[in-house]
Amino acid sequence: MSAPLAHPGRFFLQALKAFKANQGLLLAGAVAYNALLSIVPLLILFVIVLSHFLDQEELLGTLRRYLEWLIPGQAGAVVGELGNFLVHREVAGWVLLATMLFFSSLAFSMLESAMSVIFRHRVEVKARRFIVSALLPYFFMLLLGVGFMVVTVVAGGLQALGKHSVHLFGSSWSLDPVSLALLYLIGVGGEILLLSALYLVMPAGRLSWRSALLGGVTAALLWEATRHTLLWYFSTVSKVNVVYGSLTTAIVVLLSLEIAATLVLFGAQVIAEYERLDRSP
Repeated sequence: MSAPLAHPGRFFLQALKAFKANQGLLLAGAVAYNALLSIVPLLILFVIVLSHFLDQEELLGTLRRYLEWLIPGQAGAVVGELGNFLVHREVAGWVLLATMLFFSSLAFSMLESAMSVIFRHRVEVKARRFIVSALLPYFFMLLLGVGFMVVTVVAGGLQALGKHSVHLFGSSWSLDPVSLALLYLIGVGGEILLLSALYLVMPAGRLSWRSALLGGVTAALLWEATRHTLLWYFSTVSKVNVVYGSLTTAIVVLLSLEIAATLVLFGAQVIAEYERLDRSP
């Protein structure tokens, strides 16, 4: 870890050059396209399963809040479509559910393939077995489902906390700012943990937690800065709704997913460069 900390600018430029050499933007486009196909079926499966354990309105509210982290400004439209599906979910047979399960896994499969290009040195040493690659996307889907259920319960408790006040020295202090701050910190922490878990499992071979956390923190901080920029751009400057009309939601979601995929793959490239420096004499 000493080399990146000693010369962060030089290390960042080396990672950018390696990312360009690996056709990182092309890989990110492929991941984003498959993520666009996967996101709605994956969310539908989450909502159908978790609505048996959690209140539907609370579930959709939490989903809308944290979808804003992934697709800024378009979470309301996506959650609205999910709500419409839930009203008519009795039409969902086993064939449709199996189809959604397959399409939900496409993004994870493509992400693993893209990371195999970035971590080529690991694949050359020991390639991953086919059965592991086939089951890995479904493992992550299960992990995401459990994590989202926990986040929904915690977020519901924090929202209830925000409705209370503290009375001290004759003054009343609302706990709503504390609740909002804790919800934001949970989102950032969950984002870092999710990305670190991706980096820990997706590349072939064993990866240390320190390396995975390096990539997770890098990608999460870059995405946070980018996300706030996108929110400002779409709310003040952008005229995308005038240009694309009814296609606006799809275009904005695809653009957000491509930027997010670029940063996720760049975080993987940072880890690969750190490993390259660690292998150097």
